[in-house]
Amino acid sequence: MSIYIDENTRVIVQGITGRDGSFHTKRMLEYGTRIVAGISPGKGGSKVHGIPVYDSIYKAMQSTEADASIIFVPADKAVDALYEAVDSDYISLVVCITEKIPTIDMAKVHHYYRSKMVELIGPNCPGLVSVGKSLLGIMPGKIFKKGSVGVVSRSGTLTYEIVDCLSNAGFGQSTCVGLGGDVIVGTSFVDVLARLESDDETGAVVLIGEIGGDDEQHAAEYIRNMTKPVVAYVAGISAPKGQKMGHAGAIVFGEGESALNKIEVFEKASVPVARIPSEVPLLLARVFNK
Repeated sequence: MSIYIDENTRVIVQGITGRDGSFHTKRMLEYGTRIVAGISPGKGGSKVHGIPVYDSIYKAMQSTEADASIIFVPADKAVDALYEAVDSDYISLVVCITEKIPTIDMAKVHHYYRSKMVELIGPNCPGLVSVGKSLLGIMPGKIFKKGSVGVVSRSGTLTYEIVDCLSNAGFGQSTCVGLGGDVIVGTSFVDVLARLESDDETGAVVLIGEIGGDDEQHAAEYIRNMTKPVVAYVAGISAPKGQKMGHAGAIVFGEGESALNKIEVFEKASVPVARIPSEVPLLLARVFNK
């Protein structure tokens, strides 16, 4: 069993004719992702890497049976793309790579997706991979090795670094999900942890958090009732209060949003926390040997 996607997931790429959409469509096809259509208004009838392009999701649905979409549309058009995907009534998963979508727009989109019970990963995220089966996003597929460690993260580049550490240490991965670094994202740590807990291909979980917000605190409470071991890493120990660090959501407004506070919360929930990324495999080895 896989979570979110597998080799049968049929994918639409919104914004396939753009620079990023075209580049990553090729990368996803090389990984084995089953891309069935691209969307680009005004360019219907053309092809990108052999994938047929349609003017709208409505037209694509007349000749495909897509059930997932990935969005590479620029920020000023991304909200329209998000609504078009969710209103198709056939797509159950949307991955939004686009960054710099206004927070007030995402607040409305977030609630709309929840009301329609459509899963949204992102925006401003690297996507997700079901290792060896399908990849939706911009993650470098070659760093992943098939295994039983689930990974969920707020940071794309930290995900790559820690996954590389895991692979080099012999810990393959089942599924890796990048939630996105904005203030409001569609899917939370708890959402993914719940899926990994019920996934029979996952034996342990690595959680990668950062400063800002309280999603890590909710995750720590949820982990108390999980049967699978979880190891965490929280970035931003040296981040000053009030200074935004890279991601739109990575800013410490209060003590509860600091990295040290989040590390304390995880340790109170009996979650081992690595102080540097390369320590994650060592902590995993300990929890597997208990």
